[in-house]
Amino acid sequence: MDMTHEPAAAVLQLGYAEAAVLAVQRQMEADPRVVVLGEDVGRGGIFGQYKGLQQRFGAERVIDTPISEAAIMGAGVGMALAGLRPVVEMRVVDFALCGMDELVNQAAKNRFMFGGQGRVPLVARMPGGIWDASAAQHSQSLEAWFAHLPGVVVVCPSTPQDNYSLLRAALQCGDPVVYIEHKTLWGARGPVDESLPVALGKAARRRRGEALTLVSWGRQMQVCEAACDALAAEGIEVDLIDLRTLWPWDREAVLESCGRTGRLLVVHEAVQAAGFGAEIAASAAEATGCRVARRGAPRIPVGYAPVLEAQSRVGVEQIVGAARALHG
Repeated sequence: MDMTHEPAAAVLQLGYAEAAVLAVQRQMEADPRVVVLGEDVGRGGIFGQYKGLQQRFGAERVIDTPISEAAIMGAGVGMALAGLRPVVEMRVVDFALCGMDELVNQAAKNRFMFGGQGRVPLVARMPGGIWDASAAQHSQSLEAWFAHLPGVVVVCPSTPQDNYSLLRAALQCGDPVVYIEHKTLWGARGPVDESLPVALGKAARRRRGEALTLVSWGRQMQVCEAACDALAAEGIEVDLIDLRTLWPWDREAVLESCGRTGRLLVVHEAVQAAGFGAEIAASAAEATGCRVARRGAPRIPVGYAPVLEAQSRVGVEQIVGAARALHG
């Protein structure tokens, strides 16, 4: 399991979106097969995650498309089968539902159905999670849907470093990757070391402790880190693991930690019912016999009004309370 990287003097300080732009730029420079297609990518994308790329590489490699997610995803699948490595931009995960047939029935299954004769090395970027004051149709966390889908890799980066390194790894992967950046992390800044590789399927330990294991991913990691600070003040030192890749997930790292601490708390922004946390909790309980608990959102649509939106968030107090109960 990768440990949190200690930045060196030459490391860049970049935003989450800037790190993504740099990752795509570097991969386009290294591999002429990499192309980008989607709505508004020419002007940089709605979050600035493609800023300047069309000016650098031209409209034939950074391709503006009509407003049709099915057409965008279908074209990306065809490009991948023809030998290209497309970055397919879905704007947000909620809109990707219009292109699900092409992803689920074509991209994910082609390699299996045709005995490996065809490969679909595309990266489908579909920002997920609660988007502040954007209501139910723009605030969904659907990563468990894709983790349930055989044939795809699922990635959820939480830091600028991981958004750089994991996006580059995704662009080099030979299989379709569902790449879920969080809608509210784009401005988050942090160190980015271009020389630091991060392998798909490897978690990162963000804090070391013996009291209990806490597993999360995406933006929820920030909330978990704040909860860990509060728990440390009470003498409860947490082993905090950022999963980073949901499929394949780092079973070895999680089970090692659970075997050592004897307690596991999984926290995610997604709805708790049938969330991916249940897979982690069940696997850990079966393998190590550890005590388990989960915290996720209630099974309700995300509200527009702040007081309603807050009901769908898993806050520091909930995590601290769950950790205390598990530890006690």
